[in-house]
Parts: sequence; structure tokens; C-alpha cells
Amino acid sequence: MTQPDLDPPADPTAMTAVQLVSAYAAGQLSPVEATQACLDAVASRDGELNAFCLVDPDRTLVQAKDSEARWHSGNPRGLLDGVPISIKDIFLTEGWPTLRGSTSVDAAGPWLVDSPVAARLREDGMVFLGKTTTPEIAWKGVTDSPLTGITRNPADPRTTAGGSSGGSAAAVAAGMGPVSVGTDGGGSIRIPASFCGIVGFKPTHGRIPLYPASPFGPLAHAGPMTRTVEDAALLMDILSLPDPRDPTALAPTLTTFRSQMQRDVRGLSVGYSATLGYATVDPEVAEIVDAAVQALAAADLVIDAVDPGFADPREAFETLWAAGAATMLSKYPAGTRARVDPGLGAVWARGESVGAVEYLDARHVAAELGITMGAFHMAFDVLITPTMPGTAFAAGHDVPPGSGLGGWPEWTPFTYPFNMTQQPAISIPVGRTRTGLPVGLQIVGPRHSDDLVLAVARHAEHVLSA
Repeated sequence: MTQPDLDPPADPTAMTAVQLVSAYAAGQLSPVEATQACLDAVASRDGELNAFCLVDPDRTLVQAKDSEARWHSGNPRGLLDGVPISIKDIFLTEGWPTLRGSTSVDAAGPWLVDSPVAARLREDGMVFLGKTTTPEIAWKGVTDSPLTGITRNPADPRTTAGGSSGGSAAAVAAGMGPVSVGTDGGGSIRIPASFCGIVGFKPTHGRIPLYPASPFGPLAHAGPMTRTVEDAALLMDILSLPDPRDPTALAPTLTTFRSQMQRDVRGLSVGYSATLGYATVDPEVAEIVDAAVQALAAADLVIDAVDPGFADPREAFETLWAAGAATMLSKYPAGTRARVDPGLGAVWARGESVGAVEYLDARHVAAELGITMGAFHMAFDVLITPTMPGTAFAAGHDVPPGSGLGGWPEWTPFTYPFNMTQQPAISIPVGRTRTGLPVGLQIVGPRHSDDLVLAVARHAEHVLSA
């Protein structure tokens, strides 16, 4: 673990996970104090932001007191023992309902099982602050649902936090816990990370085990949402531990993400694509991202402007996405169709019409896309793009008002291609517009190069914060 700042913030809600662990070890702060500060922040801010759909202070403080006892005895359990964390309400979490933003899930349970994500966090000794909001079954790139209402952006509560992991992004950005964990099937970690100004990492498919299996199949990923790349790397060391319930999970790594994150990446060959060859980008966003890329080039990354060479795969993505949504919703109780988000209902209907040939054709498009990116990475170690072509728009809308767009994938052209290829991709904050809205930069690496992506992101974070 790298050394934390010598003078961490006095306010625990402004501290990173690494800073909290250092303060615990030095006896300067206890997990109970840090957790209570986060719970107080939730009580103070979440009425406006709506990042949490479940908060259970009594149970949370029991976990914090258990961690405090371990630290007092000199026996912390794991890397981030006592660090408060929130969990997207997609992951099964023992003792708490997982409603997935839907009015059609029975909250009575019983809720007896931890998902692999919740199990690894619990084993490490992390403190569960609560469950964060998601659109119904995580189906879209903003966060609102018939069950929980609208989640708003801490940068400007009039705007969306993004989605589908918008609750997690808003919680981290607003100081309601230093870290969270979300899911990403088409950009659902990276979209809200960019909109809210935090770090969001989608690792290689299978690097973090999932259970139950996602209906979105090979599009589905889980990943950390944090304020720093270092915190994301530590969470990866916890979340990527094996679980026998996921037959598609990758073998354990032979090293640690936190050690590889620190490697020297100067001299790496980087391809920078401002549009992927087909996207239209807001001029101010383009200016901010271009400035960040120029700063990275001046700091010894070898950067060439180049498009990876594929056409927009949105049509194939939407076929895969609709089929996955219909697969899940077909198992819901009778009457669900009348209760779901109307946009989700339309996707459900589209998914029911997808035949085997159409589905396999879409999978073929994904495979060809992966081959194209494999060839690209023979020449370039990583690809850099804007994370989003624009900034957060008005909350409560599925698409930017007045845009004329028909569905959420149309406004996030940089994210979903890399769900189709299953590559690791991270969004880091690189600036704000004149109105104060965050802008993100995306770094994409070859499959299985999660450590490289984190190392480049850490270097970029250091250069751009200097």
C-alpha cells in the first residue's frame, strides 16, 4: 500500500479509504467515529440526493464496533477493515432486502444469502452503510425508478447522477462513504462516475465473480466506485477473490492490483480517440479532455490521435440488452408489466421479439468488435476517450431534454462498446465545465489488463492533480 497523505483531512467524510485505515492504525480515529460521520452525512444530505434506498444505522454500527475491537486488539481482519462502504441494490446482501429498484420484488424475503461481492466485503471487515439506488433492474443510464424516485447529482441536484449505479456515485461524491460498489452492463459505473466526478472502474468480464448470474450475460460487470484510483485498486484486491458460484469467473491473479498500480507507465503507447469515429462531443467537454490528454503527453506518455476502427455497435448492443431485460422480467410475478418503468416496458417488449438468429448475430458483432480491439492493442497499450460526450442533464429524464434521442444508449457512445468486448475500462475525473459539472476521461485496456489500466489511471490522476 502506498503511503497516504501526511496530513489527511480532519473530517472523516473527506478521507479516502487508505487514509481511514492509516488513521485507524495510528489510533487517531476509530471505525465507529468514521462510520458515525458517514451516517450523519447520509442523514444530512440524502434527503436531497436520494442515493440510498436502505440505511440501517443499528446494524451498521454493530459492524463498526466489531471492527473497532479488532483494531484495538491489533488484529484487523483485512485490507480495509472498518472502512464504510455502500452497496448497489443489485447485489444480494444477507439480512437486507435486494429489491433492484422494482415494486415487483417481495421485500419480505427471507434474505439469507450474500452475493460474492457482499461476502468478500464482509470477510474483509468493511462496514456496510446501506444499499444504494438503481433504476429498475439496472436497465438504463440514469437512476430513477417507480420504487425509489429520482437520484440527484451532488455537483448540481437539478441534474441526474447518471446510472444505473447513480446512487453509489452520488453517495461517494457527497461524502456519504468513501467507496461503493456498482454494476456496469453498458456504462453503468462509468456514466455516473463521469457525471458525479469520481473514479469508476469496470474490470475485465469475470474478474469480479457474480451470483446470481446476470440476465445481461457477458455484458454484465461489477466494479469499485471511489474517489481515488488507489482506493479502487484496494477494492479490486478484495472483490476479485474467487467464489465457486460463478462458473465464468477468472482465475485469481498472481499479484495484487495495489502493487501493480504503482508501476512506471511512462513511455507507453496510447491511442487517443476523441470520437471513436462516430460520436458527437460537446465542445467544452472536448476541450477539457483534450487539455488532459496534452498534459499526459507532456508527462511521457506517447499519445497518437487514432480511432480504433469500428462502426457504432449500438444496434447490436440494444438487441443484447433487450433480450437480457426480457429474460429477467419474464420470471417476475403476474401483473409486473403494468407496474414497471414505461421505458423498461418498451425494452421488455422489444426483447420478447428477439429470436435466436438475431441474438446470435448481435453476439457475432460483439466478437468482431473484440477482434478489432485486439488488433488495436497490438499497436497501442491503452485507448483514451472521453467517458461521456456531454455532462449531466436534467434529473428525471431518460435522455437529455430537447435532444430528440430515442433511448439512453444514444447518449453514451463511449461506454457500451467495451461491455461488448469485455475489456477493462476506467473513468477518472479530469475537470469541470464553466457551470461546475464534472467531466470524465476513459482509459481502456486489452482484456485481462486490469492492472495496466489502473496503473495508467493512477499516473494520469497524479499528473492531472499536480
